[in-house]
Amino acid sequence: MMAQYFRLKEGFPETLLFYRMGDFYELFFDDARKAHRLLDITLTTRGASGGEPVVMAGVPVHSVEGYLARLIKMGEAVAIAEQVGDVATAKGPVERKVVRVVTPGTITDTELLDERSDTLLLALSRHRNTYGLAWLGLASGQLGLAECGERELGSWLARLAPAEVLVDREEQPAALRQLKAARTQRPAWQFDAGLGLRKLCEQLGVASLVGFNAQELSTAHAAAAALLSFAEHTQGRALAHVHTLTVERATDLLEMPPATHRNLELTETLRGERSPTLLSLLDTCASGMGSRALRHWLTHPLRERTLAAQRHAAITELMAQGFGTLRDTLKHISDVERTTSRIALRQVRPRELAGLRHTLQALPVLLRLIPPGVELLDAVRADLTPDPAIEALLQRTLAEEPGVQVRDGGVIATGLDPDLDELRAIGQNCDAFLIDLETRERARTGIGNLRVQFNKVHGFYIEVTSSGLDRIPSDYQRRQTLKNAERFITPELKTFEDKALSAQDRALAREKWLYEQLLDSLQGFLQPLAALARALATIDALAALAERATTLDWCRPEFVNHPCIEIEAGRHPVVQARLAETGAGDFIANDCRLDARTKLLVITGPNMGGKSTFMRQVALIALLAAMGSFVPAKCCRLGPLDAIHTRIGAADDLANAQSTFMLEMTEAAQIIHSATEHSLVLMDEIGRGTSTFDGLALASAIAAHLHDRNKAFTLFATHYFELTEFPRQHERALNVHVGAVESGEDIVFMHAIEPGPASRSYGVQVARLAGMPPGLVRQARATLQALETQSRAGDAQVDLFAPPPAPVLAARSELDEALSHIDPDALTPREALDALYRLKKLQTS
Repeated sequence: MMAQYFRLKEGFPETLLFYRMGDFYELFFDDARKAHRLLDITLTTRGASGGEPVVMAGVPVHSVEGYLARLIKMGEAVAIAEQVGDVATAKGPVERKVVRVVTPGTITDTELLDERSDTLLLALSRHRNTYGLAWLGLASGQLGLAECGERELGSWLARLAPAEVLVDREEQPAALRQLKAARTQRPAWQFDAGLGLRKLCEQLGVASLVGFNAQELSTAHAAAAALLSFAEHTQGRALAHVHTLTVERATDLLEMPPATHRNLELTETLRGERSPTLLSLLDTCASGMGSRALRHWLTHPLRERTLAAQRHAAITELMAQGFGTLRDTLKHISDVERTTSRIALRQVRPRELAGLRHTLQALPVLLRLIPPGVELLDAVRADLTPDPAIEALLQRTLAEEPGVQVRDGGVIATGLDPDLDELRAIGQNCDAFLIDLETRERARTGIGNLRVQFNKVHGFYIEVTSSGLDRIPSDYQRRQTLKNAERFITPELKTFEDKALSAQDRALAREKWLYEQLLDSLQGFLQPLAALARALATIDALAALAERATTLDWCRPEFVNHPCIEIEAGRHPVVQARLAETGAGDFIANDCRLDARTKLLVITGPNMGGKSTFMRQVALIALLAAMGSFVPAKCCRLGPLDAIHTRIGAADDLANAQSTFMLEMTEAAQIIHSATEHSLVLMDEIGRGTSTFDGLALASAIAAHLHDRNKAFTLFATHYFELTEFPRQHERALNVHVGAVESGEDIVFMHAIEPGPASRSYGVQVARLAGMPPGLVRQARATLQALETQSRAGDAQVDLFAPPPAPVLAARSELDEALSHIDPDALTPREALDALYRLKKLQTS
């Protein structure tokens, strides 16, 4: 057995090998020690190898999915070796074979997959300054190719968010450092462009990739060679369900660098949580298929507006006709996309096929609920009528309520196969035979409490208690002795046992064969099933967007050909939803108008006033429109848009030796090099990580470059009041500010965008609201007053660490004097209260 294990392990030296032994998967030697460390399972020893005890650890077969999920989350890969030989005829160890390898990017098990997001395997190759990307969703069957330069690589990785990346051992691009994905190194020879082209053509069944506009993407072909080889290796078979190819180009997609994904919190919050995000707000889909489609629309918006406009029209029609019953019906459909993939990989379970059958039966009702006459909805309707032979095949073959696993039986319908029905009848007649035999044997022996029974360990037997042992016939053969009884077998019972147990084994074998025949037949329907899955995902996502537009009072955006971003009464969708949830008040809507005459807004105002919220909501509205959703505004008109760039927030990246300011400048440089006149740029507090003069100089130079050279639509928030002079020298720039009202020492934020520059930042008031000690706030206010006076007078720099001005010292002296006259132990409660009021008055004066 160990010799067999070592032969299997040779093929998977860096992978944990789960070796099937009865009801357990066992691990040996270093694999066992590693599993013990990662899974906290018990280490044992058994026998010896090379004079040393064999270290081993195991996990039960029935609960293996939980252990696999934990290992995959840690980025580990697991090879699963199953018994494939016949136990009854095996001489020596039963033959075992690695039937599949589970890695973070190749999981297909329902229990291991996230229902609402795709799990992608990505391969990355490089030739000179070009990167080739090839990605595969094994659970969905999607295969894609792209090429890009090093500057765009980060955007592609953020957009795809793969679970696992295959890379050349010598190729480690810097963009991978920011990616939360397992990295698997492959030898350089696997990244071969010629091999990749041949494998792609074989996979798609074509002579060339000209029809996919991918014939010249040689660097992506090299990535595809490693990708397809690895996927076939892990699954142990060809990928029959992968028969379409998507070629994506940066020029077709709205560019959104990693900073944009992060700062706009599209799918994750800044803390790495899934909620509250834009996706979590949008995703009210009834199925996992719809959620995955919606995520793809959000992360892959197109520059060309035709598809987005078709989605807008479909949402409008669904809102007009009603979508409640449609969404209720969609809640009962199965995940056809993943079921189709598991059929192709021959890993599908009987109850998944039963769910597919139920979905096919529900399609006529679903068709009646989708209004005709709209281009996108008509395309969906066309794919919701697959070949009726699929439903007929499943109806004829599968039992009404099939068993969980084929090995458990009860999967194939009665009446399909006469041989199976006959074998089942033998098993079903066991009870009648046993009752009849028990009655006859009681009459023959005169033993009234004689019982004929069966269990899985000892088979069939006749049990006689001690009081009846003196009356047993001579043809009874002892099978087992108990404390107060004996168990016997007779020739008649032995003959029936052989027949019955043989019939049960043969019935299970027959069911397994018939199930394999069913999977063979279904292979011919993979393409119509994949089209059905896409149609169901599309209508589910559209219905969810229609529900969001209705519930949240969103409007249909209008696309125009001239450059502009015109938003009336726009809102930040996530912030507004959170305010509604917590009852913290109403969201203050704001307008935004950018066009050929106004390209840049200089936004000033207090911290917490809403500058960043306003900037983000403009970007989110533009993104929602581009993906095909309605938007949170009263009215919205958008011209051509090719990118959304953001530089928001302060954070460092110490792991990659980048300080806060260095990271800020790196992101700003990327924007300067990328933004065009059709880009939207958000710049929040640029230049704050260095000295005042350095920061101001850089901020003004960056603003001028964006205005004069990039000519991008720019929202430029700043606390440098010197920049409010910028619009005087730049004709396409305007000042706006966030309103605030000061009342004594308090400040009220109006959250409204108003024309003109702000008069002050109110930083000291915000510090007081944050809980700074009163004395500290008084000193800061006094120092601020001195700085402002010095600035107006042009005096020398104020000494920030000089003693506080006389009024502050006098106030402190009065407070100290009052405290010195108080003896807490001698005060009555009323006197203590009066003293507290006097101190409070001195503190606030």
